[in-house]
Amino acid sequence: MYFKNHFQLPGVLKAYMEKDTTYFLHKFSGEAGRSGEFRSQGTTRQESATRPSAIGNKGIWAAAIVLTLWFGSLALLLNYPLSFRDPLVYLFVLVQMHLYTGVFITAHDAIHGVVAPDRPQLNRAVGWLSATLFAFNNYGTLSRKHHLHHKHSGTFDDPDFHEGNPNFFAWYFSFLKEYISWKQILFMAVSYNLLKLAFPWENLVVFWMIPAILSTFQLFFFGTYLPHRGEHHNPPHNARSQTLNHIWAFATCYFFGYHFEHHAYPYLPWWRLPKAREATAQTL
Repeated sequence: MYFKNHFQLPGVLKAYMEKDTTYFLHKFSGEAGRSGEFRSQGTTRQESATRPSAIGNKGIWAAAIVLTLWFGSLALLLNYPLSFRDPLVYLFVLVQMHLYTGVFITAHDAIHGVVAPDRPQLNRAVGWLSATLFAFNNYGTLSRKHHLHHKHSGTFDDPDFHEGNPNFFAWYFSFLKEYISWKQILFMAVSYNLLKLAFPWENLVVFWMIPAILSTFQLFFFGTYLPHRGEHHNPPHNARSQTLNHIWAFATCYFFGYHFEHHAYPYLPWWRLPKAREATAQTL
């Protein structure tokens, strides 16, 4: 599905390219209503769903829930009696994969300043922790490259853009090379060898390493490949969204299949994207 040319970049987003997202959340939070949602006379449903708004501690709660579930699940699974005849093992791998994706999405929201918009240091700390838990990613590098992705989406200056044949695996490995460093591999190797002193190595591989690898496929396929492959007719976003289906969108990538909305309104946290998708769907 391609988006119509008339759906243009909001004025507030133009300035976003030069200022931190937190600036806008601060700017609009003073105008937010008692419900925490931006309101003004004549505000349309679409504007209401996509304008910056005061979110209070909701971002922190969302991050805390995701990180707690990831850590608690991993702690239990590292001691789970592993048998490949047990169908629950495969279910647990998928659950842990989804939680790993949530850990990365939390780091991503911190990059956009929407985990703790009123407390930048806390926002950065949560982002750093989440990026580190996701295979020792460097938060500063992720932040710099992700902002370049938004600024130059779908162009040769986009670090997520694959210049050659847009074959899934060719693009995937190009994507990994852009973000994986030898330090990450070293830290993962050291962590594995330390953790296996306390936990069975089989459990570490099945419930810690494999879900992390599968999560990179999930993030790339639903968050980069499907939204950005092929031709686009909605610059500067050069992105598309999946069909409106909130259950599927959450299961696949925490609503990041609603990718056009994320690029058009990057100041919205992941849990606000469904409302934005509902609003923009009416304009297509």
